[in-house]
Amino acid sequence: MSSRKGATVKIPGKQDLEAMSEFRYQLRKFLRFSEEITHAEGVTPLQYQLLLHVRGFEGRQWATVGELAERLQAAPNGTAALVTRCEAGGLVIRKPGLVDRRQVQVHLTAKGERCLLKLAGLHKSEMDSFGWAFGRAGQQ
Repeated sequence: MSSRKGATVKIPGKQDLEAMSEFRYQLRKFLRFSEEITHAEGVTPLQYQLLLHVRGFEGRQWATVGELAERLQAAPNGTAALVTRCEAGGLVIRKPGLVDRRQVQVHLTAKGERCLLKLAGLHKSEMDSFGWAFGRAGQQ
């Protein structure tokens, strides 16, 4: 056992390394697939992820820049710049919050919605082909 920042880490065995290698390989294949189809649709993978996270918030159809930054694991100022690029492309709009007008909500436009749904459908088909990663045995 070795430790990192006070946490004890178990040294992986050969089977662990093989499983990790396979996971990273499948993940990279998926990411490459995603890069290709998003670029073909005229958006970047990061723009697609932003659209997905705007619509993917439970119980609502919008998200704040701070929430999007967390989902993207990015800095808030970088996320705000990404929202600005998506806004310039006609994919999203900013609206002041209804309760707190200082809170800015990011909403999809009709164009953003069409783009998201097309790309999400393609991504879902690809994700379904490797159901093993999501605990759905027999869907390879």
